[in-house]
Amino acid sequence: MLPHIWVLVSAGVCMVATSALSGVSIGMIIPLVDNVISGKKITIPGSIPVPGFLQFIIDKANSMSPAQLLSSMTVVVVILWLLKSFFDFCQSYLMNDVSQRVIRDVKNIIYKKMLTLSMDFYSKNATGKLMSRITNDSAVIRDSISTGLTDLFYQPIQLIIYTVMLLVIKFYFAIPWSLIGISLLLFLLVIYPVVKIGKRLKSISRQSQERIADITTTLHETISGVRVVKAFSMEDYEAKKFENQNQNFYKLAMKSVKRMTVVSPITEFAGIFCIAVIMWLAGNKIVSGALSAGAFVTFLAAMLSLMRPIKRLTNVYSINQQAMAAADRIFEVLDTKPSVSDKPGAVELPKISKGVEFKDVYFKYEDKNVLKGVSFDVPVGSVAAFVGPSGVGKTTILNLLPRFYDVTGGSILIDGTDVRDCKIKSLMQQIGIVTQETILFNDTVSANISYGSGSINMEDVIKAAKIANAHNFIMKMPQGYDTIVGERGFRLSGGEKQRLAIARAVFKDPPILILDEATSQLDTESEMLVQEAIDRMMAGRTVFVVAHRLSTIKHATVIYVMDGGRIVEKGSHDVLIEKSGLYKRLYEMQFKDNLI
Repeated sequence: MLPHIWVLVSAGVCMVATSALSGVSIGMIIPLVDNVISGKKITIPGSIPVPGFLQFIIDKANSMSPAQLLSSMTVVVVILWLLKSFFDFCQSYLMNDVSQRVIRDVKNIIYKKMLTLSMDFYSKNATGKLMSRITNDSAVIRDSISTGLTDLFYQPIQLIIYTVMLLVIKFYFAIPWSLIGISLLLFLLVIYPVVKIGKRLKSISRQSQERIADITTTLHETISGVRVVKAFSMEDYEAKKFENQNQNFYKLAMKSVKRMTVVSPITEFAGIFCIAVIMWLAGNKIVSGALSAGAFVTFLAAMLSLMRPIKRLTNVYSINQQAMAAADRIFEVLDTKPSVSDKPGAVELPKISKGVEFKDVYFKYEDKNVLKGVSFDVPVGSVAAFVGPSGVGKTTILNLLPRFYDVTGGSILIDGTDVRDCKIKSLMQQIGIVTQETILFNDTVSANISYGSGSINMEDVIKAAKIANAHNFIMKMPQGYDTIVGERGFRLSGGEKQRLAIARAVFKDPPILILDEATSQLDTESEMLVQEAIDRMMAGRTVFVVAHRLSTIKHATVIYVMDGGRIVEKGSHDVLIEKSGLYKRLYEMQFKDNLI
């Protein structure tokens, strides 16, 4: 809240004004009861000297007839409540403004933080749960600021005002200490159960936020994968799964509701009990003439006014415990350190001129050894292909080059410089990536092609699209390059999406190109168009490619055959076929499948 401290201070000023005006309004009960209703003069039975301004007000009220005093009080009360309503509106508006500003900032901070975190963070956290941190958890904090923080500032101010009034009445109108002591008993009766309940609420609220995250994850998975759900007739299963998660959240929500709502009757009972005792004690003193009726009614009104801030403050504790649970989950993200980051003194990586070298590279993911001493050299301008059975580390090699992960042993060198010594941004500027799973954004075709450039140069966009064999189908779209492709490009076919991804890589014009199964899910016609686009894009670049269809990498400069996290063969296609090793077996198996 520090960047918005002056909004908070302004709200605090309005709170003080509102509370003070409320206190003055209650103070007018004394002349109303003693002068107007009883027809008596206001007297000060206490022994403490009265301040000059207060004595002036008392003398002025005593000098007026009941009718004149009533008329004057009516005008003053209207003015006071008009001012009170104005300041009340201002403090409420300003506190809500603070809460919205803070949540806006919190969402921005969480989102920016997430974008800086490494790929291993995303592999351990479901998308829906991360979304829940930004949406649901931040909403809980927003409510704690707009409601909880307002009451945390506002209600203590009112407590102070009304407590001061009680003390003023006690000393100037000889209210006995017994009545004050019973008033303080209210706090003792309320604080203990509220604290106990609040601690339990924090635990329940955290569980509730986790259940909401589970629900968000299920929604994200089933909506994005609705084709699979329908294809396997799993609608009933997913509905039941969602129903169970919803029921679990409902149970936790009701536990929270039960504990929050029980605070109110406890507070009210304690207050009513104290007021009943006060009325009994004070009533006897009024009957005997030892206590002014006006002073007692004002004292009672101040006591009743104390009930509201005390009750609201007990709710504040409950609300803030819930907010703390949400804040804990948010700070789990904010406190996470990226496993891959620029180290102190990192340098800008010059444009590649010699080549890339993997030097005795090891990589371990959690407890699984993925790469075991992998070494190879890819000269600039050459094409290195990686093949082998599934799970042998091919894609891992492609992920280590742009530092999506860091090696756990060995080093990766570009022109002799360890990539860990380079600034990540300068490294990524030299790398273009086209993967099996094409990711497009819900934006225009031109914006997707020029993604990452910061500006859209239509000549370059069209040139990249033509190289990628995408220009013709783009021009057939309703708005051409200004057509919105839809979420994840759902309005496009697989081949069209892949060609847009290639156009995006071409537009970036990187010296190093990574292709990960770029044609594995395409039909024959689309594969031909995409492969033709890839061949044009590869010209003059240093290329790393993983391909399921071995026919697409026959012309690679060198093919590395992997098995068990190691390179077991290397050479050109013709050389590897002559060796009669793993590559030849894979090729013959695929060739037979193609014949079938």
